[in-house]
Amino acid sequence: MKPDLLLLCPLFPATMAQLDAAYTVHRYYQATDKDAFVVPLADRITAAATAGHEGMSVALMKRFPKLKIISCFGVGVDGIDVAAARELGIAVTNTPDVLTECVADNAMALVLATMRRTVFNDRFVRAGKWLKGGAPLADKVSGSRMGIIGLGRIGKAIAKRAEAFGMTVAYHGRSKQSGVGYEYFERPADLARNVKVLVLACPGGKETERIVDRQVIDALGADSYLVNVSRGSTVDEPALVEALENGRIAGAGLDVFVAEPKVPEALFNLDNVVLQPHVSSGTHWTRAAMGQLVVDNLAAFFAQKPLLTRV
Repeated sequence: MKPDLLLLCPLFPATMAQLDAAYTVHRYYQATDKDAFVVPLADRITAAATAGHEGMSVALMKRFPKLKIISCFGVGVDGIDVAAARELGIAVTNTPDVLTECVADNAMALVLATMRRTVFNDRFVRAGKWLKGGAPLADKVSGSRMGIIGLGRIGKAIAKRAEAFGMTVAYHGRSKQSGVGYEYFERPADLARNVKVLVLACPGGKETERIVDRQVIDALGADSYLVNVSRGSTVDEPALVEALENGRIAGAGLDVFVAEPKVPEALFNLDNVVLQPHVSSGTHWTRAAMGQLVVDNLAAFFAQKPLLTRV
């Protein structure tokens, strides 16, 4: 008999194939009557799999009294109340490290695309506008100053790429890190005031909700840029849209949004914005590696072995 597994949302296809092979997978997201779906499973489910954007509510955790592990596809677990899970005796695992390089690659791609107006220039050529004259000038990336909010694994990988472009780096986090040579700013607004491009690489959740607010956006100023590869919740989205529309900041590269996949339509007509559908980890290699960690954490749990990446 295969062990039972609760699956809260679709995952990478290869990952789902592995889960189907090893477990009796109960697809919660496909149930039309979710309350009725839960009842016969309540005393059978000891393990659940989900994704960072989906998470798992505390109320749903409590519906499964024997639940002992939530294996999360993603490094961010802001959709899961980890403290509440711990109190309920539920371990939470995530997929760190394996997505660091690809997220950092995409952050740097957004810096380049936004400051050098790569997407705008592509549309400019396709529309035949080059025949009528040259494109507007863009900003210089190399030698500029980058500010990073959240100097964790991903933040450090972004900083490494920025240094390769001859950029100087400064950062903001919960506290100053020992052994880090970059300039530290206690307040996000002070960091924003002193950089050309501000990159968000911090976790989501209540601690970082709207960490880039109207004050930070205003501090960034009309000649600077914002890049977000963290979570949509880290930015005051209406304030950002307004600033972009009014030219109070130079541009933005955005991979994440508050109500994704819904994106503020006001952004669609702005030439100074590059939009991505939350794909910073969206490479074949990274998604496969993330999925393998989900699978391996579940296998360790059922084999009563130490979990690989417990939060």
